[in-house]
Amino acid sequence: MATRRTRPFATNRRIRLGIWGLGRGVHFRGLCAKVGIDVVAGCDLVPHLRQRFTKETPEAFVTDDIDAMLAQDIDAVLVATYCPAHADDAIRCLRAGKHVLSEVTAFHTMAEGVRLVEEVERSGKVYNLAENYPFSAANMWLAARWREGLFGKLMYAEFEYLHELRHLQYTYLDGSPIQPGHAVHNWRSWIDYHYYCTHSLGPVMLITGERPTRVVSLPAGNRLEGYIADENAIGSVNPSLITMSGGGLVRNLMGGTTHDSHLQRLWGTRGAAVQHAACPLELRLGANGGGPRLEITPQWPELAELAGGSGHGGGDFWVMYYFARQILTGTPAPWDIHAACDVTIPGILAYRSACENGQAYDIPDFRDPRQRAAWKSDDRPQTRFDTAHGAFGADADPSVVGTFTTVMKELCACAQAYRTYADWERVSADLARPRELLPSAERLLRLYPQLRAAYRAARQLIDNAPEGPGRRVLREMLEDVGDEKTALKRGAEARLRRRISGLRRRKDPSARG
Repeated sequence: MATRRTRPFATNRRIRLGIWGLGRGVHFRGLCAKVGIDVVAGCDLVPHLRQRFTKETPEAFVTDDIDAMLAQDIDAVLVATYCPAHADDAIRCLRAGKHVLSEVTAFHTMAEGVRLVEEVERSGKVYNLAENYPFSAANMWLAARWREGLFGKLMYAEFEYLHELRHLQYTYLDGSPIQPGHAVHNWRSWIDYHYYCTHSLGPVMLITGERPTRVVSLPAGNRLEGYIADENAIGSVNPSLITMSGGGLVRNLMGGTTHDSHLQRLWGTRGAAVQHAACPLELRLGANGGGPRLEITPQWPELAELAGGSGHGGGDFWVMYYFARQILTGTPAPWDIHAACDVTIPGILAYRSACENGQAYDIPDFRDPRQRAAWKSDDRPQTRFDTAHGAFGADADPSVVGTFTTVMKELCACAQAYRTYADWERVSADLARPRELLPSAERLLRLYPQLRAAYRAARQLIDNAPEGPGRRVLREMLEDVGDEKTALKRGAEARLRRRISGLRRRKDPSARG
């Protein structure tokens, strides 16, 4: 049973926090007051994000100049800048004498990791990684039972972070189209999903208390339509196989696929656990394959009243809590700089392994200066897509291509809604409950005026824009996903209305009464 404690620390001291990156960063703002943190400054290059922050936090200092923010009277910085920049941005804050809470991942190259570790050690400041997925009630319950020996030794685990985010290549987190409109997102448009490995690997590490020691991965060739980077794109599937320090194996699966999933399965020598959408936590205990399978109702070990309702299943609260606790009390947090390295490096080396057709890599322990030294000059990054001009070329006329991200945002909504309904309609005769098709049909009907406008705008762009990846993804979304010819065929909307009327009158076979 979780203990009830609503005041987290026995001190009246407050932490003055600046947020660098007002997209993701502001999602933590509401939690700060619960753990002794005052948000007193914010920094972002995007004007409308600064304006929103000012409206919501009128007493805070706001700027687009990080040096100006670091010059303020602040104790710590939440680094929520672009993912590949996290290491250098964290180092900049540490050198300014600030504690750092960094969004994932900690760094993008091995040499950056070496520089970051050594700067944290030199500075004496607190560094935490904002890895939130381990801190669900189920994962924290499993970690406690694992330490007690309930599951024995880790044999094998399968953890997934499958999250299809096509639209975020073309919009900010708040849904606004990227500006200027011919550009695409700084990193979500091209980064290989191996680099984003912490949401699936992190929970395994927290639960078992083990660190990864070796990684291997094979290349995966196919991607979803509508992703601007043709190779190594985030819209693909990226599994790796990882050896843990206790000898067990982990299949770490990331990607943008046609089935979002956060399935988690653990096999120990004495028991097993599974988490999926329909069951928060199910165990099989008894050190054999045929033991009883029973459901658990997990609870957080403490502070449930504060954690409940916060983002990512409570994980965002615990990230802020542990960061504040380490600053205020000196108690080490789970994701210090060395754990941050342990969870970040497997993604970098898994990507490298896949590029080399399955070459396995030992994962160095950056606690050891000798192991760090072997990687201090390894600044080999993933090849980046030209986010500023890669869609249409540097010579493209902004008056022609400047609506690209707005059109792609609309296509991501409308074309996907059409494809969802159309594909389920193809198998509707075999549905166990045909009325379950209604929500998809009704959503498409609501979107039809928006769909027609988006399709016309996309066709105009295709006809007038220069050849390049931008035209390719427009065609993919309009023709392949959105089925332009069928969707805009005369009478299509009227037929959809009749289909909805028929579904509303129909009773499912399982209906009673």
